[in-house]
Amino acid sequence: MLVAAFDWLEKRWESLPVRRAVSGALAGAFLVALAAIELAGDGLLPSGLAAALPRNHFAAIELAFYLLLSYEVVGLVFGLASSVSRAAGKQLEIFSLILLRHAFEVFAGLGEPVRWEELRNLVPWMLSDAGGALAIFVVLAFYYRACRHRAAPGDPADRRSFITSKKVIAMLLLVAFAAMGARAVWSQVARQGGIHGFFEGFYTLLIFADILIVLMSLRYSSTYPVVFRNSGLAVATVLLRVGLSAPPFYNAALGTAAALFALALTHAFNRYEAPPSAGT
Repeated sequence: MLVAAFDWLEKRWESLPVRRAVSGALAGAFLVALAAIELAGDGLLPSGLAAALPRNHFAAIELAFYLLLSYEVVGLVFGLASSVSRAAGKQLEIFSLILLRHAFEVFAGLGEPVRWEELRNLVPWMLSDAGGALAIFVVLAFYYRACRHRAAPGDPADRRSFITSKKVIAMLLLVAFAAMGARAVWSQVARQGGIHGFFEGFYTLLIFADILIVLMSLRYSSTYPVVFRNSGLAVATVLLRVGLSAPPFYNAALGTAAALFALALTHAFNRYEAPPSAGT
C-alpha cells in the first residue's frame, strides 16, 4: 500500500503539469507576499492582520525560498528510493539553496531603503553564505559527472526488494515532512518561530533514514566498497546537519567540506569498482 502510494505520488510529482503548477504557485505566493507587505505598510489591511505581517519587503524573498526549498525536499525524498548517490547530491543542492536564503535574510532585518551604514558589517556574512553556495554548486558539477549509475550485483529479486524497502522509508519520510511542515507553519502563525528550525529537524531525520538504508543494504550487498560508500554519504549528511546550525563562515565551510568529501568518496568508490588492468 505504501509502495503503491509512493509510486502514484512520484509519477505525478515529476510530471510537467505539476512542475508548471508549482512554478506558478511559487511566483504567485511571492507576489501576494509583496502586495500584502505593501498594503500593511500603507495601513490598508485590518490591524490584526497587518500586525502579523513583516514590514520589510525582503521577507517575501525569504518566504519564496522556504517554499522553493520545500519543493526541493520533496524531490529529494523521491530520489532517495532510486539512487543513494543522487539523493546525497540533492541534499547538497538543498544546502546550497539554504545558504543563498541566508544571504537574503540579512536584508530582512534592515530598514528600507537599505543603507550602507547598516549593511556594511553584514557584507562578510553575505559573502560567506553566497561563496559557500557557489563552492557547493561547482563541486556538484564534478560530483554528478563522477557518479556512475550501474545495476547493483546480485539477484534481481533482491534488488527489487531493496528498492521497495527504500520506497517505504521514503514514503514515511514524506509523511514526516508533511507533519513537520504543518507544525512549523502553526508555530509561525502562533508566533513561536518554529519554522526557523524546520530544515534542521528534517536533516536530522535524514541522518537516521540514511543509516537505516545503510543497514538494510547489508542484506543485499555486504561488499566493502558499497558499505563504505553508503556509510560515507551518511557522514556527509551529518556534516550538512551540523552546518545548518553553525554560525556564518563555519556553515559555508562545513557545506563545502561535505561536498568535497562526497566527491572524493565517489572517485574512490569508482576506483574500487573499476576492473583490474591487464597483467595484474
